[in-house]
Amino acid sequence: MAKEVIFLVEEAPEGGYTARALGYPIFTEADTWDELKAAIRDAVKCHFDEPDMPDLIRMHIVREEVMVA
Repeated sequence: MAKEVIFLVEEAPEGGYTARALGYPIFTEADTWDELKAAIRDAVKCHFDEPDMPDLIRMHIVREEVMVA
């Protein structure tokens, strides 16, 4: 079974995105989607040693929207 790390991704109120890993102390942010993916890869590489490096990075996107009833 492949090892993976899951990130909870949210749109930041001031613009851009934030991402935090579930179960690991990894947090990053970026202005664009492509920059966020690169920042997540870099953060994972910095956090894990080579033998513990996950095979997959899963990004779970959460979007909150409020509307008038």
